[in-house]
Amino acid sequence: MTDPDHRVHGLAADEVPPDWPPLTSVELASVLDRYPDLRSPRTIRWHSPRPLSAAALVDTAGGRVFVKRHHHSVRTAATLGEEHAFMAHLRSRGIPVPAVLADVEGDTASALGDWTYEVHTPVSGVDVYRETISWTPLRDLDHAHAAGAMLARLHNAAADYAAPQRDTHILVARSELIEATDPMATLEAQLPERPGLTSYLRTRDWRSELAETLAPFHSIAQPRLAQQPSLWTHGDWHVSNLCWSDTSPHARITDVLDFGLAARSFALFDLATAIERNAIAWLALDDGHAAHPDTARALIAGYREHRLLDDADLGLLADLLPLVHVDFALSEVEYFHAITRSKEHADVAWDTFLRGHAAWFRTRPGQALLDALRGP
Repeated sequence: MTDPDHRVHGLAADEVPPDWPPLTSVELASVLDRYPDLRSPRTIRWHSPRPLSAAALVDTAGGRVFVKRHHHSVRTAATLGEEHAFMAHLRSRGIPVPAVLADVEGDTASALGDWTYEVHTPVSGVDVYRETISWTPLRDLDHAHAAGAMLARLHNAAADYAAPQRDTHILVARSELIEATDPMATLEAQLPERPGLTSYLRTRDWRSELAETLAPFHSIAQPRLAQQPSLWTHGDWHVSNLCWSDTSPHARITDVLDFGLAARSFALFDLATAIERNAIAWLALDDGHAAHPDTARALIAGYREHRLLDDADLGLLADLLPLVHVDFALSEVEYFHAITRSKEHADVAWDTFLRGHAAWFRTRPGQALLDALRGP
């Protein structure tokens, strides 16, 4: 069984039809046939509202599992394997990451037709923020503190993980452009391997628009960004990717989810991403209360319980925040233009996400948030 009326989160805090068809019982039977301990899906309990793939909680003869499906143009089995290896490393270091199951051939990702599948064990805790839209600010400061602490623990666990950079730019949180002395030249060098992004950029005066986006932030931050120790990071640290022991303010984190954006960047990049995801109401900038500095400070306070952040780090964190989204925004442009073929969404990714988010940090509320991060 499946839900013919399934909707996913849109780009304007709305619900829209999915780009990718929801998983069906017939399809899942073919996938789970590769897992002898599972087989026979009985009931699809829930379809994920996340828009960039299709996923569902499924009851099988061997218990409940979480199945996720990607189009092969977004994730190959090899590309998913990069995520799975990082997750396994973190789990071996005590980070509560659900296991990815191996199929009958020992693979954690299966390519079937145009699709690539992965099957995860279910979470052990309560998915408190399951229906929360990305970029929705986190108002529970205790949860923000716990999220910051867990992120620091994850970075400590990742310190000895030596895998190279991801093999794709599509929907991963990389940081090469903002670390580069010359972002324009760096992007130019990438374009032969990114034909979808090249095609979109032909429709824009991209050099001048990107230069305006980066100025004045990049020249201030770049020399220090380039000196940051390289580290594999989560890339999408929003509380909707965490599960909890209960719904109370003092709940502990039981599960860390969704490593789809994970890549080799650096620790402050991941912390800045957590602030960008959890402490700014990007979908309600006009209400005058978009910034939530208390949430940002709670994230930082939790982080500092497990990793040192000195005044120089906090200053760089503030200087980094207006830039942290740049590489990922370009990957979304590429995804929407070349894969889902939505000019409207690609334009939103370029104008609203890439350029608009950076421009907000030039406003009084944006500057006030940056000042709060640098604070005493």
